[in-house]
Amino acid sequence: MSYPLAKLPPLDLVRGFVAVGRRMSITLAAQDLHVTQSAVSRQIRALEAHLGVPLLVRGFRSVSFTSEGAQLFRMADVWLSQLGDLTEQLRAPERRTPVTVTTTIGVASLWLLPRLGAFQAAHPHIDVRVAADNRLIDIDRESVDIAIRYSLRAMVPDAAAWMFGESVVPVAHPSLDARELDARELQRHVLLEFDDPTRPWLQWSEWLNARGLNRARAKGMLRFNQYDQIVLAALAGHGIALGRVALIAPMLADGRLHAVGGQAALATEHAYWLVRNARRSTPDADVVAQWLMEQAAATERDLRDESALNKGASDAAAPRPYGP
Repeated sequence: MSYPLAKLPPLDLVRGFVAVGRRMSITLAAQDLHVTQSAVSRQIRALEAHLGVPLLVRGFRSVSFTSEGAQLFRMADVWLSQLGDLTEQLRAPERRTPVTVTTTIGVASLWLLPRLGAFQAAHPHIDVRVAADNRLIDIDRESVDIAIRYSLRAMVPDAAAWMFGESVVPVAHPSLDARELDARELQRHVLLEFDDPTRPWLQWSEWLNARGLNRARAKGMLRFNQYDQIVLAALAGHGIALGRVALIAPMLADGRLHAVGGQAALATEHAYWLVRNARRSTPDADVVAQWLMEQAAATERDLRDESALNKGASDAAAPRPYGP
């Protein structure tokens, strides 16, 4: 038997509690709700009295959850987000609800955005919203339909679909005339560094150490905290980057970037995965997910074809952009 509706806490009290939880501040929650701080404080106290448990620990200009408060917030935040989405649809039924896709800033800029024009041409009745964020966001809480994750297999849900793998190769603009990297060649060039210590496989120190060049010194180093900035710097001829082949394949294919010294790309343990939000399974989301998987399959085919072409060119003693 379901819990009696008459005994549930009033929606206004729950809304005030969620507003505080989202901001972890009574002052900011009051601003969001367009009420006074005292009104929000009264709502929280009334909700605690209704439930018979404390929900917040109040400190000097700070609040934190009790264990009961954290449990309530996890459930209520998702529920109110879904209620908000439905309310918007009911108030404006003529407005189309976009399918939200989240991924990292680099993947959004280099892989997803260049393809979206073709999707909109093929599916003009479906709106897509891109939420680029390097944080691992909660797709339920953030009302996201589809996530493209860059991760190890063990770090994604079992239902995640494999899109394509990751391989890395040093790349540069042809004008740099960068040759096979050794200690002397490094002295001629600036290295473009991805300033993210959580991803050492995309940093120069690991690449150089693996080749016994840890004592070698480059001409200089430019550091960037977003991967798409590194690619833009490489295209501008500012230095040599560690290129993520699946993301820059079109630039390698048309010659805007070259693999340095004909270096072969090396696979990493990371890959790209498509994760669906089971709570937001709609026909439009199904179409977008299917299209993303088709684009991923095309990316894989392009990489295999280019690898085969490069292998043949290498066997014929011709230069090659990059290898398998």
